[in-house]
Amino acid sequence: MEVIKALVPRGLVVLEGKSLEVPVTPEGLCSLRIEIKDGKVVSLQAVSPKEKIPDQIVLPRLIEPHAHLDKAFTWTNFPNLFGTYNDAYQVNLEEHQARTFLNVKNRAERSLSLALQNGIRAVRSHLDSFGEHAISTWEAMLDVQLHWKDKLELQFVALTPLEYWKTKEGHDFANRVAQSGGVIGGVVAPPFKPRELKENFLETLKLADQLGCGIDLHIDESQIQPAACLKELLKVLDQMNIEIPVTCSHVSSMGLLSSKKLSLLADRLAKNKINIVALPMTNAWLLGRLPRCTPSVRPFAPIKQLQNAGVSVAVGGDNVQDPWFPCGNFDPLALMAFTLPFAQLAPWNRLGLAPFTTSSANLLNLSWDGILQKGCPAEIVLLEAKSWVEALASSPRRKVMVGGRWIDTQLRKII
Repeated sequence: MEVIKALVPRGLVVLEGKSLEVPVTPEGLCSLRIEIKDGKVVSLQAVSPKEKIPDQIVLPRLIEPHAHLDKAFTWTNFPNLFGTYNDAYQVNLEEHQARTFLNVKNRAERSLSLALQNGIRAVRSHLDSFGEHAISTWEAMLDVQLHWKDKLELQFVALTPLEYWKTKEGHDFANRVAQSGGVIGGVVAPPFKPRELKENFLETLKLADQLGCGIDLHIDESQIQPAACLKELLKVLDQMNIEIPVTCSHVSSMGLLSSKKLSLLADRLAKNKINIVALPMTNAWLLGRLPRCTPSVRPFAPIKQLQNAGVSVAVGGDNVQDPWFPCGNFDPLALMAFTLPFAQLAPWNRLGLAPFTTSSANLLNLSWDGILQKGCPAEIVLLEAKSWVEALASSPRRKVMVGGRWIDTQLRKII
Protein backbone atom coordinates (compact mmCIF):
# COMPACT_ATOMS: atom_id res chain seq x y z
CA MET A 1 0.00 0.00 0.00
CA GLU A 2 1.24 3.48 -0.89
CA VAL A 3 0.68 6.20 1.72
CA ILE A 4 1.07 9.89 0.86
CA LYS A 5 0.71 12.88 3.17
CA ALA A 6 0.01 15.96 1.10
CA LEU A 7 -1.96 19.14 0.65
CA VAL A 8 -5.00 18.74 -1.60
CA PRO A 9 -7.31 21.47 -2.99
CA ARG A 10 -10.51 21.36 -0.91
CA GLY A 11 -12.64 21.75 -4.02
CA LEU A 12 -11.18 18.57 -5.53
CA VAL A 13 -11.76 16.18 -2.64
CA VAL A 14 -14.76 14.37 -1.17
CA LEU A 15 -14.28 13.34 2.44
CA GLU A 16 -16.30 11.15 4.78
CA GLY A 17 -17.04 11.16 8.51
CA LYS A 18 -14.57 12.89 10.82
CA SER A 19 -12.37 13.76 7.87
CA LEU A 20 -14.83 16.54 7.08
CA GLU A 21 -13.23 18.46 9.94
CA VAL A 22 -9.90 18.75 8.12
CA PRO A 23 -8.27 22.17 8.53
CA VAL A 24 -7.87 24.23 5.37
CA THR A 25 -5.12 26.74 4.56
CA PRO A 26 -6.01 30.26 3.35
CA GLU A 27 -5.26 28.99 -0.18
CA GLY A 28 -7.90 26.26 0.16
CA LEU A 29 -5.47 23.35 0.64
CA CYS A 30 -6.24 20.64 3.19
CA SER A 31 -3.75 18.24 4.81
CA LEU A 32 -4.62 14.65 3.98
CA ARG A 33 -3.29 11.14 4.39
CA ILE A 34 -3.98 9.32 1.13
CA GLU A 35 -3.83 5.54 0.97
CA ILE A 36 -3.50 3.86 -2.42
CA LYS A 37 -3.85 0.19 -3.24
CA ASP A 38 -4.44 -1.80 -6.44
CA GLY A 39 -4.60 1.33 -8.56
CA LYS A 40 -7.28 3.01 -6.44
CA VAL A 41 -7.51 5.54 -3.65
CA VAL A 42 -8.78 3.43 -0.73
CA SER A 43 -8.75 6.04 2.01
CA LEU A 44 -8.62 9.81 2.52
CA GLN A 45 -8.13 10.98 6.10
CA ALA A 46 -7.36 14.32 7.68
CA VAL A 47 -3.85 14.82 8.99
CA SER A 48 -3.95 15.83 12.65
CA PRO A 49 -3.51 19.58 13.23
CA LYS A 50 -0.73 18.62 15.66
CA GLU A 51 1.30 17.13 12.82
CA LYS A 52 3.57 19.07 10.51
CA ILE A 53 1.82 20.55 7.47
CA PRO A 54 2.87 18.52 4.39
CA ASP A 55 5.39 20.12 2.05
CA GLN A 56 3.91 18.64 -1.12
CA ILE A 57 0.68 19.05 -3.08
CA VAL A 58 -1.38 16.30 -4.70
CA LEU A 59 -3.50 17.05 -7.76
CA PRO A 60 -5.35 14.73 -10.09
CA ARG A 61 -3.45 14.29 -13.32
CA LEU A 62 -4.47 17.29 -15.37
CA ILE A 63 -6.02 17.73 -18.80
CA GLU A 64 -5.13 19.54 -22.02
CA PRO A 65 -8.51 20.26 -23.70
CA HIS A 66 -7.14 21.96 -26.82
CA ALA A 67 -3.77 21.23 -28.41
CA HIS A 68 -2.20 20.91 -31.87
CA LEU A 69 0.12 17.92 -31.61
CA ASP A 70 0.57 17.59 -35.37
CA LYS A 71 2.30 20.98 -35.71
CA ALA A 72 4.01 21.32 -32.32
CA PHE A 73 7.72 22.23 -32.34
CA THR A 74 7.72 23.46 -35.95
CA TRP A 75 8.65 27.07 -35.11
CA THR A 76 12.37 26.57 -35.77
CA ASN A 77 11.79 25.64 -39.41
CA PHE A 78 8.59 27.67 -39.87
CA PRO A 79 8.78 30.80 -37.70
CA ASN A 80 6.20 33.56 -37.74
CA LEU A 81 8.35 36.46 -36.63
CA PHE A 82 5.63 39.07 -37.13
CA GLY A 83 3.26 37.27 -34.74
CA THR A 84 0.09 38.06 -36.68
CA TYR A 85 -2.81 35.71 -37.32
CA ASN A 86 -2.54 36.05 -41.10
CA ASP A 87 1.20 35.39 -41.11
CA ALA A 88 0.67 32.36 -38.87
CA TYR A 89 -1.83 30.96 -41.35
CA GLN A 90 0.50 31.45 -44.31
CA VAL A 91 3.47 29.85 -42.55
CA ASN A 92 1.19 27.01 -41.43
CA LEU A 93 0.44 26.29 -45.09
CA GLU A 94 4.17 26.18 -45.82
CA GLU A 95 4.64 23.66 -43.01
CA HIS A 96 1.97 21.49 -44.63
CA GLN A 97 4.05 21.11 -47.76
CA ALA A 98 6.86 19.54 -45.72
CA ARG A 99 4.66 17.13 -43.73
CA THR A 100 5.33 13.43 -43.62
CA PHE A 101 3.86 10.57 -41.62
CA LEU A 102 7.12 10.33 -39.68
CA ASN A 103 7.64 13.97 -38.76
CA VAL A 104 4.04 14.31 -37.56
CA LYS A 105 4.43 11.19 -35.46
CA ASN A 106 7.77 12.32 -34.02
CA ARG A 107 6.36 15.72 -33.06
CA ALA A 108 3.43 14.07 -31.31
CA GLU A 109 5.71 11.64 -29.46
CA ARG A 110 7.85 14.52 -28.23
CA SER A 111 4.76 16.42 -27.15
CA LEU A 112 3.28 13.52 -25.23
CA SER A 113 6.55 12.74 -23.48
CA LEU A 114 6.45 16.26 -22.08
CA ALA A 115 2.74 16.06 -21.29
CA LEU A 116 3.24 12.83 -19.36
CA GLN A 117 6.13 14.07 -17.23
CA ASN A 118 4.29 17.34 -16.58
CA GLY A 119 1.26 15.50 -15.19
CA ILE A 120 -1.27 15.42 -18.05
CA ARG A 121 -3.61 12.42 -18.41
CA ALA A 122 -5.75 13.39 -21.41
CA VAL A 123 -5.26 15.55 -24.50
CA ARG A 124 -7.72 16.70 -27.13
CA SER A 125 -5.75 17.63 -30.22
CA HIS A 126 -7.08 19.42 -33.27
CA LEU A 127 -5.46 17.95 -36.39
CA ASP A 128 -5.12 19.87 -39.65
CA SER A 129 -7.38 17.80 -41.92
CA PHE A 130 -7.14 19.55 -45.27
CA GLY A 131 -4.83 19.23 -48.23
CA GLU A 132 -2.82 16.30 -49.49
CA HIS A 133 -1.41 15.30 -46.10
CA ALA A 134 -4.72 15.07 -44.20
CA ILE A 135 -4.94 11.26 -44.36
CA SER A 136 -1.30 10.66 -43.44
CA THR A 137 -1.64 13.09 -40.51
CA TRP A 138 -4.59 11.12 -39.15
CA GLU A 139 -2.86 7.78 -39.72
CA ALA A 140 0.23 9.02 -37.87
CA MET A 141 -1.83 10.30 -34.95
CA LEU A 142 -3.94 7.13 -34.70
CA ASP A 143 -0.68 5.20 -34.51
CA VAL A 144 0.46 7.48 -31.68
CA GLN A 145 -2.90 7.09 -29.93
CA LEU A 146 -2.51 3.32 -29.88
CA HIS A 147 1.06 3.57 -28.61
CA TRP A 148 0.10 5.86 -25.71
CA LYS A 149 -3.25 4.37 -24.70
CA ASP A 150 -1.96 2.96 -21.39
CA LYS A 151 -0.55 6.30 -20.25
CA LEU A 152 -2.64 9.05 -21.83
CA GLU A 153 -6.09 9.37 -23.37
CA LEU A 154 -5.98 11.04 -26.76
CA GLN A 155 -8.92 12.58 -28.60
CA PHE A 156 -8.74 14.07 -32.09
CA VAL A 157 -10.68 16.85 -33.80
CA ALA A 158 -10.69 17.16 -37.58
CA LEU A 159 -9.76 20.80 -38.20
CA THR A 160 -10.83 22.11 -41.58
CA PRO A 161 -12.72 24.99 -43.19
CA LEU A 162 -16.36 24.52 -42.20
CA GLU A 163 -17.65 24.39 -45.79
CA TYR A 164 -15.61 21.21 -46.36
CA TRP A 165 -18.21 19.15 -44.49
CA LYS A 166 -20.81 19.90 -47.20
CA THR A 167 -18.78 18.10 -49.88
CA LYS A 168 -18.81 14.39 -50.73
CA GLU A 169 -15.13 14.21 -49.77
CA GLY A 170 -16.03 15.86 -46.46
CA HIS A 171 -18.80 13.33 -45.79
CA ASP A 172 -16.43 10.46 -46.51
CA PHE A 173 -13.80 11.90 -44.19
CA ALA A 174 -16.39 12.59 -41.48
CA ASN A 175 -17.31 8.90 -41.52
CA ARG A 176 -13.65 8.05 -41.07
CA VAL A 177 -13.39 10.53 -38.19
CA ALA A 178 -16.49 9.11 -36.47
CA GLN A 179 -15.31 5.52 -36.86
CA SER A 180 -12.05 6.40 -35.12
CA GLY A 181 -13.89 8.08 -32.23
CA GLY A 182 -12.98 11.57 -33.37
CA VAL A 183 -14.75 14.92 -33.32
CA ILE A 184 -15.74 17.17 -36.22
CA GLY A 185 -14.12 20.60 -36.16
CA GLY A 186 -13.92 23.74 -38.22
CA VAL A 187 -12.64 27.30 -38.36
CA VAL A 188 -15.16 30.15 -38.33
CA ALA A 189 -14.29 33.83 -38.05
CA PRO A 190 -15.31 37.15 -39.61
CA PRO A 191 -15.69 38.36 -42.26
CA PHE A 192 -18.37 36.00 -43.54
CA LYS A 193 -21.58 35.88 -45.54
CA PRO A 194 -24.47 35.20 -43.10
CA ARG A 195 -26.52 32.97 -45.43
CA GLU A 196 -23.50 30.90 -46.39
CA LEU A 197 -22.35 30.56 -42.77
CA LYS A 198 -25.82 29.51 -41.65
CA GLU A 199 -25.86 26.79 -44.31
CA ASN A 200 -22.39 25.61 -43.28
CA PHE A 201 -23.40 25.41 -39.63
CA LEU A 202 -26.62 23.58 -40.48
CA GLU A 203 -24.95 20.96 -42.67
CA THR A 204 -22.08 20.39 -40.26
CA LEU A 205 -24.36 19.98 -37.24
CA LYS A 206 -26.66 17.62 -39.14
CA LEU A 207 -23.72 15.52 -40.31
CA ALA A 208 -22.21 15.29 -36.83
CA ASP A 209 -25.58 14.43 -35.31
CA GLN A 210 -26.14 11.66 -37.86
CA LEU A 211 -22.72 10.19 -37.09
CA GLY A 212 -23.10 10.62 -33.33
CA CYS A 213 -19.84 12.53 -32.88
CA GLY A 214 -19.33 15.87 -31.19
CA ILE A 215 -18.32 19.22 -32.64
CA ASP A 216 -15.44 21.45 -31.53
CA LEU A 217 -15.10 24.71 -33.46
CA HIS A 218 -12.40 27.38 -33.65
CA ILE A 219 -14.82 30.27 -33.54
CA ASP A 220 -14.51 34.05 -33.30
CA GLU A 221 -10.73 34.00 -32.86
CA SER A 222 -10.85 37.60 -33.96
CA GLN A 223 -10.77 41.23 -32.90
CA ILE A 224 -13.58 42.39 -35.21
CA GLN A 225 -17.36 41.85 -35.21
CA PRO A 226 -17.53 40.64 -31.58
CA ALA A 227 -19.09 37.17 -31.22
CA ALA A 228 -20.63 37.43 -34.69
CA CYS A 229 -20.13 33.75 -35.52
CA LEU A 230 -21.37 32.60 -32.12
CA LYS A 231 -24.59 34.49 -32.69
CA GLU A 232 -25.10 32.81 -36.07
CA LEU A 233 -24.41 29.39 -34.53
CA LEU A 234 -27.04 29.98 -31.85
CA LYS A 235 -29.60 30.98 -34.47
CA VAL A 236 -29.05 27.62 -36.19
CA LEU A 237 -29.14 25.65 -32.93
CA ASP A 238 -32.46 27.29 -32.06
CA GLN A 239 -33.90 25.64 -35.18
CA MET A 240 -32.52 22.17 -34.45
CA ASN A 241 -32.89 19.38 -31.94
CA ILE A 242 -29.55 17.63 -31.61
CA GLU A 243 -28.03 15.54 -28.84
CA ILE A 244 -24.33 15.77 -29.65
CA PRO A 245 -22.00 17.90 -27.48
CA VAL A 246 -20.99 21.24 -28.99
CA THR A 247 -17.76 22.95 -27.96
CA CYS A 248 -16.66 26.41 -29.03
CA SER A 249 -12.95 27.12 -28.70
CA HIS A 250 -11.38 30.60 -28.51
CA VAL A 251 -14.54 32.85 -28.62
CA SER A 252 -11.97 35.62 -28.19
CA SER A 253 -13.97 38.53 -29.58
CA MET A 254 -16.86 37.80 -27.20
CA GLY A 255 -14.84 39.62 -24.57
CA LEU A 256 -15.22 42.87 -26.57
CA LEU A 257 -19.01 42.97 -26.11
CA SER A 258 -20.69 45.37 -23.71
CA SER A 259 -21.57 43.87 -20.32
CA LYS A 260 -25.28 43.64 -21.14
CA LYS A 261 -24.79 42.00 -24.55
CA LEU A 262 -22.19 39.65 -23.11
CA SER A 263 -24.53 38.57 -20.32
CA LEU A 264 -27.39 37.87 -22.72
CA LEU A 265 -25.14 35.84 -25.02
CA ALA A 266 -23.66 33.88 -22.11
CA ASP A 267 -27.18 32.95 -20.99
CA ARG A 268 -27.97 31.66 -24.48
CA LEU A 269 -24.79 29.57 -24.54
CA ALA A 270 -25.71 28.07 -21.17
CA LYS A 271 -29.25 27.31 -22.36
CA ASN A 272 -27.84 25.45 -25.37
CA LYS A 273 -25.29 23.62 -23.14
CA ILE A 274 -22.37 24.81 -25.25
CA ASN A 275 -18.96 24.19 -23.73
CA ILE A 276 -16.24 26.83 -24.08
CA VAL A 277 -12.46 26.43 -24.27
CA ALA A 278 -10.49 29.60 -23.53
CA LEU A 279 -6.97 29.75 -24.94
CA PRO A 280 -5.13 32.63 -23.27
CA MET A 281 -1.55 32.19 -24.42
CA THR A 282 -2.02 31.96 -28.20
CA ASN A 283 -4.75 34.61 -28.19
CA ALA A 284 -2.61 37.01 -26.14
CA TRP A 285 0.16 36.59 -28.70
CA LEU A 286 -1.85 36.82 -31.93
CA LEU A 287 -4.74 39.17 -31.26
CA GLY A 288 -5.07 42.87 -30.53
CA ARG A 289 -1.90 43.77 -32.41
CA LEU A 290 -1.35 47.33 -33.56
CA PRO A 291 1.71 48.70 -35.44
CA ARG A 292 4.37 49.89 -32.99
CA CYS A 293 1.92 49.73 -30.07
CA THR A 294 1.44 47.61 -27.00
CA PRO A 295 -2.25 46.62 -27.12
CA SER A 296 -4.47 48.06 -24.42
CA VAL A 297 -7.32 45.76 -25.42
CA ARG A 298 -6.81 42.01 -25.82
CA PRO A 299 -9.68 39.94 -27.25
CA PHE A 300 -10.17 37.02 -24.88
CA ALA A 301 -12.95 34.70 -23.76
CA PRO A 302 -14.77 36.24 -20.76
CA ILE A 303 -14.28 33.20 -18.52
CA LYS A 304 -15.88 34.46 -15.32
CA GLN A 305 -18.97 35.94 -16.99
CA LEU A 306 -19.49 32.64 -18.82
CA GLN A 307 -19.10 30.66 -15.60
CA ASN A 308 -21.51 32.97 -13.80
CA ALA A 309 -24.11 32.18 -16.47
CA GLY A 310 -23.62 28.44 -15.93
CA VAL A 311 -21.42 27.75 -18.94
CA SER A 312 -18.74 25.09 -18.50
CA VAL A 313 -15.37 26.65 -19.37
CA ALA A 314 -12.05 24.86 -19.84
CA VAL A 315 -8.65 26.48 -20.34
CA GLY A 316 -6.18 25.02 -22.84
CA GLY A 317 -2.59 25.58 -23.89
CA ASP A 318 -3.35 25.52 -27.64
CA ASN A 319 -0.18 25.90 -29.72
CA VAL A 320 3.32 24.91 -28.65
CA GLN A 321 6.34 26.34 -30.47
CA ASP A 322 4.70 26.50 -33.89
CA PRO A 323 3.81 29.35 -36.29
CA TRP A 324 0.85 30.32 -34.10
CA PHE A 325 2.75 30.65 -30.81
CA PRO A 326 6.51 30.49 -30.18
CA CYS A 327 6.45 29.28 -26.55
CA GLY A 328 4.85 26.59 -24.38
CA ASN A 329 5.88 23.08 -23.37
CA PHE A 330 2.70 21.16 -22.40
CA ASP A 331 3.03 22.14 -18.75
CA PRO A 332 -0.42 22.69 -17.17
CA LEU A 333 1.13 24.49 -14.19
CA ALA A 334 2.82 27.00 -16.49
CA LEU A 335 -0.58 27.52 -18.14
CA MET A 336 -2.16 28.11 -14.71
CA ALA A 337 0.61 30.56 -13.83
CA PHE A 338 0.04 32.52 -17.06
CA THR A 339 -3.75 32.50 -16.69
CA LEU A 340 -3.67 33.73 -13.09
CA PRO A 341 -2.64 37.33 -13.95
CA PHE A 342 -3.96 37.41 -17.50
CA ALA A 343 -7.51 36.25 -16.72
CA GLN A 344 -7.36 36.87 -12.96
CA LEU A 345 -8.22 33.21 -12.49
CA ALA A 346 -6.88 31.84 -9.20
CA PRO A 347 -6.67 28.07 -8.51
CA TRP A 348 -7.52 28.53 -4.81
CA ASN A 349 -11.05 29.40 -5.94
CA ARG A 350 -13.30 26.55 -7.08
CA LEU A 351 -14.18 28.24 -10.38
CA GLY A 352 -10.55 29.18 -10.86
CA LEU A 353 -9.39 25.57 -10.67
CA ALA A 354 -12.30 23.91 -12.49
CA PRO A 355 -11.16 24.95 -16.03
CA PHE A 356 -7.99 22.89 -15.56
CA THR A 357 -9.64 19.91 -13.85
CA THR A 358 -13.34 19.04 -13.59
CA SER A 359 -14.64 21.24 -16.42
CA SER A 360 -11.98 19.92 -18.81
CA ALA A 361 -12.73 16.32 -17.77
CA ASN A 362 -16.44 16.80 -18.39
CA LEU A 363 -15.83 18.51 -21.72
CA LEU A 364 -13.78 15.51 -22.90
CA ASN A 365 -16.39 13.16 -21.39
CA LEU A 366 -13.69 11.33 -19.41
CA SER A 367 -14.67 8.43 -17.17
CA TRP A 368 -13.26 10.24 -14.11
CA ASP A 369 -13.94 13.89 -13.36
CA GLY A 370 -10.76 14.35 -11.30
CA ILE A 371 -12.41 14.51 -7.87
CA LEU A 372 -10.27 12.70 -5.29
CA GLN A 373 -12.39 10.39 -3.17
CA LYS A 374 -12.48 6.84 -1.89
CA GLY A 375 -12.50 4.44 -4.86
CA CYS A 376 -11.27 6.92 -7.47
CA PRO A 377 -8.36 6.04 -9.79
CA ALA A 378 -4.87 6.62 -8.40
CA GLU A 379 -3.98 9.06 -11.19
CA ILE A 380 -2.15 11.87 -9.48
CA VAL A 381 0.68 14.37 -9.81
CA LEU A 382 2.73 15.09 -6.69
CA LEU A 383 4.28 18.57 -6.56
CA GLU A 384 7.22 19.62 -4.41
CA ALA A 385 5.50 22.76 -3.11
CA LYS A 386 3.93 23.91 0.15
CA SER A 387 1.44 26.35 -1.38
CA TRP A 388 -0.20 27.36 -4.64
CA VAL A 389 2.02 30.41 -4.83
CA GLU A 390 5.13 28.26 -4.50
CA ALA A 391 3.82 25.84 -7.12
CA LEU A 392 3.10 28.60 -9.62
CA ALA A 393 6.07 30.89 -8.94
CA SER A 394 8.35 28.46 -10.79
CA SER A 395 7.71 25.08 -12.30
CA PRO A 396 8.10 22.67 -9.36
CA ARG A 397 9.57 19.20 -9.40
CA ARG A 398 6.87 16.58 -9.64
CA LYS A 399 6.15 12.87 -9.68
CA VAL A 400 3.39 11.30 -11.74
CA MET A 401 1.35 8.27 -10.75
CA VAL A 402 -0.53 6.20 -13.36
CA GLY A 403 -2.82 3.42 -12.17
CA GLY A 404 -1.31 3.47 -8.69
CA ARG A 405 2.30 3.22 -9.85
CA TRP A 406 4.88 5.93 -10.31
CA ILE A 407 6.04 6.72 -13.83
CA ASP A 408 9.70 6.89 -14.75
CA THR A 409 9.22 9.97 -16.90
CA GLN A 410 12.59 9.62 -18.56
CA LEU A 411 11.93 6.09 -19.80
CA ARG A 412 8.10 6.45 -19.88
CA LYS A 413 7.88 3.20 -17.92
CA ILE A 414 5.69 2.38 -14.94
CA ILE A 415 7.84 1.39 -11.95
